[in-house]
Amino acid sequence: MDLHADLSQRVVVDTNALPWSPSPMPGVERRLLDRQGDEVARATSLVRYAPGSHFAPHSHGGGEEFLVLDGIFSDGQGDYPAGSYLRNPVGSSHAPFSAAGCTILVKLQQMHPADQQRVCIDTGSAHWRPGLVSGLQVLPLHGFGSEHVALVRWAPGTVFPLHGHPGGEEIFVLEGVFQDEHGTYRAGSWLRHAPGSVHRPWSEAGCTIWVKTGHLPATVGPDGALA
Repeated sequence: MDLHADLSQRVVVDTNALPWSPSPMPGVERRLLDRQGDEVARATSLVRYAPGSHFAPHSHGGGEEFLVLDGIFSDGQGDYPAGSYLRNPVGSSHAPFSAAGCTILVKLQQMHPADQQRVCIDTGSAHWRPGLVSGLQVLPLHGFGSEHVALVRWAPGTVFPLHGHPGGEEIFVLEGVFQDEHGTYRAGSWLRHAPGSVHRPWSEAGCTIWVKTGHLPATVGPDGALA
């Protein structure tokens, strides 16, 4: 299955308007954002666990990265409440479940094999830093090579200057309304800007976004590998 698999294309998705699709496991549903492959795929999705649901034990040949949006996600290594950010490196395995139910933003098969650091951050108690412009606060989550992941909080009326993304950019709007010259994006919006893209973002009302930069290759091979 190919869905928004051409990484040279800009994509904007209002995830609130997407249907939930069943996964292979009862009680686990997905909203697909991008995908290249079948059940084992290079993929970005929202995944919703009904209370008491679980997923079969599995390994991550290309790694897994996720942010818990609501509820409590669990596996054999711990319980992760809303706001938890995790990275399970290439070759890791686990058996996920949720006793209370949860929703996560998850990226699969998109991690460099040399990036072997497991990351687990409770963003609710982590330290935010001042951003590059007045009105911005940043919570760095991970960096490897040119890839950087962070939460960014925009005070109402904050404007960021025109800038480019040589390695692309991905955004998920967590709260409020994010804007740029191309459009207005409410909470639940997912954006992917291609390598070499340029924009001038702002937020009139204020917002919080998850943002990832420097991670998009020029091409993706037929097996889903980064090239």
